[in-house]
Amino acid sequence: MQAIILAAGLGRRLGEFTAENTKCMLPVNGIRLIDRMLAQLDTLQLERIVIVTGYAADNLRAHIATLPCRTPVVFVHNPVFDRTNNIYSLWLARDYMAMTDTLLLESDLIFEPAILSLALDSPEPNVALVSKYETWNDGTMVTIDSDCNIVNFITKKAFDYADVEDYYKTVNIYKFSSDFARNRYLPFLDAYIKMLGENEYYEQVLRVLTLIDSSGMKALPVNGLRWYEIDDVQDLRIAEAMFAAPEERLRMMQRAFGGYWRYPRLLDFCYLVNPYFPRRHMVEEMKANFDVLLRQYPSGMGVNSLLAGKYFGISDELVLPGNGAAELIKALMEGECGRVGVVFPTFEEYPNRLPAERVVAFHPDNEDFAYSADDLISFFSGKDISSLLIVNPDNPSGNFIPRAELIRLCEWARSRGVRLIVDESFVDFADDGVNASLLDNETLREWADTLIVMKSISKSYGVPGLRLGILASGDTALIARLKKQVAIWNINSFAEFYMQIYGKYQNDYLRACDSFRAERALFLRELQAVPGLRVIPSQANYFLCEITGGITAHELTLRLLSEQNILIKDCSSKHGFPAGRQYVRIAVRDRKDNATLTRAMLNLLK
Repeated sequence: MQAIILAAGLGRRLGEFTAENTKCMLPVNGIRLIDRMLAQLDTLQLERIVIVTGYAADNLRAHIATLPCRTPVVFVHNPVFDRTNNIYSLWLARDYMAMTDTLLLESDLIFEPAILSLALDSPEPNVALVSKYETWNDGTMVTIDSDCNIVNFITKKAFDYADVEDYYKTVNIYKFSSDFARNRYLPFLDAYIKMLGENEYYEQVLRVLTLIDSSGMKALPVNGLRWYEIDDVQDLRIAEAMFAAPEERLRMMQRAFGGYWRYPRLLDFCYLVNPYFPRRHMVEEMKANFDVLLRQYPSGMGVNSLLAGKYFGISDELVLPGNGAAELIKALMEGECGRVGVVFPTFEEYPNRLPAERVVAFHPDNEDFAYSADDLISFFSGKDISSLLIVNPDNPSGNFIPRAELIRLCEWARSRGVRLIVDESFVDFADDGVNASLLDNETLREWADTLIVMKSISKSYGVPGLRLGILASGDTALIARLKKQVAIWNINSFAEFYMQIYGKYQNDYLRACDSFRAERALFLRELQAVPGLRVIPSQANYFLCEITGGITAHELTLRLLSEQNILIKDCSSKHGFPAGRQYVRIAVRDRKDNATLTRAMLNLLK
């Protein structure tokens, strides 16, 4: 057995990172790709490692000469690397390929060592390592039958998003027997190059073999083993996170603030969305209008205010739509001149927009961080504040104040000349969510001098990628002023269209919230059965949990990520938690995912 590594490419998409070296010289977490790959291959007792060079070949050869690789390394050079593709590089190594069984690898890969063992241990003489298609995949796909025979190689031109459920991405690691190489692959490789040229991909030959009869290749799924192909700077950053040491990987994930769809098979229990909405038919309507929405400008503030008003059944003059609630929080809080009362722990986007000296903090004096309207009135009546912020249900505690109590707070706030800011982004998840909202014309106008309501559409409506939120108030002068502060096109066409069609699916949404509440109740019982975990009941789509037995919040978060690829929220660094006590926040997802997390927690906290 030998290995052939194709390392001739320019790597143009990596820009300055490959200005003087080929892609395999790229360091990932301080270790070059070629160093990692050679070290892994060096443990396999191979006859030789053949490296096909091209761009910056002298640099690569000089560097490899410094590595402690026991396996003999030989080089084949592609002098026309800048106008050929990997099919020609492999053709140049054809004599070696005919000698003995071969592991074929592309040099821009990073992978777990177990992936090579998987290929070598397979009883099949000819295998293509594959991974179930995910959104980050690019390049050659295959379809396979129930016996893992490769039915077809799908090129980029033939790729059809309607068929992605059937696709597997080639990992770009193959095992070829010498018999297969000599008698099937290499004759077709030679003929293909003569007929169609040198600027092609070697997988095309396998595709031809499959179309004629059968390639003789078996697909070998890697079944969750980590691998990544690095083509651009974003790929590099993701690979660094995937293959970092556990502590560093956790830090990198926490600093990403989302975009977790890029990370294969990650279960995100950190960010908070509705797992049951939008439903399939609404998504299909969005997809059906994708081309038009992509190519058209969105409407301005006037139209989008009308749509936001229609969405919530309020007048357009009372509502400001935003590019996510975050845009509106920034605009609102930066306009606050006085001191603001804040309950801690809470969603810190609000107080983070203020100087520390203008935040008046209230800390509930109980282990569940629970508080009522009376508690707030009692504490803040003696404080000099211009506004009072209430996140309802609160984040991360899940504490909930019923509507009647909120109205009493409005009365108190008016008597004190205080603005009451109520963020009800999670209110639809509450058991009395339908009746708890303050978003109606009568309420907003009655308390025009007092009440401001904020609502993220990302959370309860399950569309964080659209970036939608609203701010509402009967104070029309405030709304008008804030509308002038945000960009005229602050809502994109997809978000605008979503607001336009939402009314048709409102009953679906109400049913989705019912499904969610049932799942939350079941998940609560399951989490309460986990030893060493105290679960605080919640009216939102998450649970704040205190860890009471033998492990810190950081350790639990770290182990879930490194061992199970599950991300939860470590609340250790959040303001308002008692020193020395350990808390995490866990989102509520669907039944399958929640059961997966529960099993993982039981194993770690048993």
